[in-house]
Amino acid sequence: MNKHVPRVGLVSLGCPKALVDSERILTQLRAEGYVIAPGYDDADVVIVNTCGFLDSAKQESLAAIGEAMEENGRVIVTGCYGVEADAIKQAHPGVLAITGPHQYEAVVGAVHTALPPMHDPKYDLVPPQGLHLTPKHYAYLKISEGCNNRCSFCIIPSIRGDLVSRPMASVLYEAERLVKAGVKELLVISQDTSAYGVDIKYAASKFHGREVRAKFVDMAKELGQLGAWVRLHYVYPYPHVDDVLPLMAEGLVLPYLDIPFQHASPTVLKAMRRPANQEKLLDRLAAWRKVCPELAVRSTFIVGFPGETDEDFEHLLEWMKEARIERAGCFKYEPVTGARANDLGLPQVPDAVKQQRWDRFMAAQQEISAAVLAAKVGREIDVLVDEIDAENDEIVARSPWDAPEIDGNVFIPGDTSASPGDMIRVRIVEAEEYDLVAERV
Repeated sequence: MNKHVPRVGLVSLGCPKALVDSERILTQLRAEGYVIAPGYDDADVVIVNTCGFLDSAKQESLAAIGEAMEENGRVIVTGCYGVEADAIKQAHPGVLAITGPHQYEAVVGAVHTALPPMHDPKYDLVPPQGLHLTPKHYAYLKISEGCNNRCSFCIIPSIRGDLVSRPMASVLYEAERLVKAGVKELLVISQDTSAYGVDIKYAASKFHGREVRAKFVDMAKELGQLGAWVRLHYVYPYPHVDDVLPLMAEGLVLPYLDIPFQHASPTVLKAMRRPANQEKLLDRLAAWRKVCPELAVRSTFIVGFPGETDEDFEHLLEWMKEARIERAGCFKYEPVTGARANDLGLPQVPDAVKQQRWDRFMAAQQEISAAVLAAKVGREIDVLVDEIDAENDEIVARSPWDAPEIDGNVFIPGDTSASPGDMIRVRIVEAEEYDLVAERV
């Protein structure tokens, strides 16, 4: 009863859009157990949501910041005028943090740094790690919204807009809360994970007093130090992706890359508006595996895209045999309302042909997967327990090469002496097409 409940004050300036921003910030803080203070004297920290539309509005914002500094002394600045951080710092060098417009999570992160939340069921509406629909031992960590790519089969940019990256500190604080709550695996997701930070020019933000850049490799390195598995999804093979392979070789990040190649034929890739450089990718895959022999690449492919010929499909199969993608899924192309692919004027592939190509692709991939897994028999590895199947008297787990729901499993028959979320050591004794069978070490 004597624990002090953290109290936050807020001054909101500017237009109704800024007011909505303030409401979102307060909603998040209240859900985390903070109390909204009615005045400067009652607040442990004050947020000033500024306006920077006109010079007079900037002056009003500076005056409001000055008043908050004088009356309280612990001030976080956000909003439209926040983009002119140097001017604010020059006028008020003592402010704790400055963020720009729409950066709700950065503001909340700054409050966490200045005034850590106190998790208490008497005040909190949600647990500190938030509410999740996944099992307690793994969680998805979204690092951005939107996408800058314009693939002809995809309408995501028209739905979610261009890339909007979260501040690095916000990502790391969320990840840290998840790990503290018992999460053993962080699955990093976005529409284009390797483009993270491009839109904000890799801006640095403070995580526990350290400046951390919003860059793909920096993020992987930071997440890898939190003590949980880190799995990278939806990575486009930009050149800087090469830099993450040493982190995988060191064990900082799981040796797993989810790269949506979609096809291999240059003609089809051009129609899809995707990079038609799969030949070079074969060299890069070889180089990645040389740096990190444990690497598993997961990908998705589309067969039956408009204009795909028999030659295009055969090219894809040959490329797959050379690339030896460890985990691959395949989809039969379906038209999407609003997608540019509908206007290409290319001949549609009959459904029967799509099915035939899908069957052949999956048969070829099954053969690759079986060979890859057979080579792992006899090895000892760490696996993460997902469930205990009492009916079949076995543990169901996953290896570092398996993402939940989409990849294979590791079954440990005749053993139920574990709990979901446990990390256990096993020896692989048998390999199937997509799954492994193991025994406890």
